[in-house]
Amino acid sequence: MNISTDTLRRILDETRTIAVVGASRDPAKEAHTVPAYLQAQGYRIIPVNPSAGEILGERAYPSLDDLPADLAGEVDMVLLFRPSDQVGPHVDAAIRLGVPVVWMQQGITNAEWARRAEDAGLTVVQDSCMRTVHVVLSARS
Repeated sequence: MNISTDTLRRILDETRTIAVVGASRDPAKEAHTVPAYLQAQGYRIIPVNPSAGEILGERAYPSLDDLPADLAGEVDMVLLFRPSDQVGPHVDAAIRLGVPVVWMQQGITNAEWARRAEDAGLTVVQDSCMRTVHVVLSARS
């Protein structure tokens, strides 16, 4: 990951609403525990999962394109819990919606789609656990 600590801190400070693509209802999965942690830290979580009606007390949407316009306009970050080879449509949706940050969780990387997002003006974080980064940077504050 080639992103500075200052940039990560700025992202965490400026983000308020996170659309979590691949959010899970299963409390044993990272795609549940990471968004739950972030929600507990004061971030608004919008789950994106086509097979869930509600996750973490929030309505789940089938895709980013299914977010109501007013809600989509509030999204500061798209957090991806999808396999590396499946991030493309979600990155495209983030670009269309004008979301400023795409964060690919630990183990998820896609250079082609990261470059496409960066070329569109988005900040991209890859292969990094947002919870871990938040814990580490919060401890340094």
